[in-house]
Amino acid sequence: MPDRAYVLINVLPGQTSDVVRALSEIKEIKTIDPCWGKPDIFAIVEVPDQDALTQLVLTKIHAIEGVAQTDTHLVYRLGK
Repeated sequence: MPDRAYVLINVLPGQTSDVVRALSEIKEIKTIDPCWGKPDIFAIVEVPDQDALTQLVLTKIHAIEGVAQTDTHLVYRLGK
């Protein structure tokens, strides 16, 4: 089962559409929701492990022009 995370993305003014377009080209990103307020975008990602999540956020998402800041929340599974 892949790891899932919420990536909250703050964008520079006027660049939300461009950032959404760039995010939509990343296969690990399953949902992209631009929103009013902060953060500007909520993204749900699925990755094989935490190392892949680190690489996704640091090398792909942070590399997008217009991305100002991210806040990542890894979903964990509760034991039964």
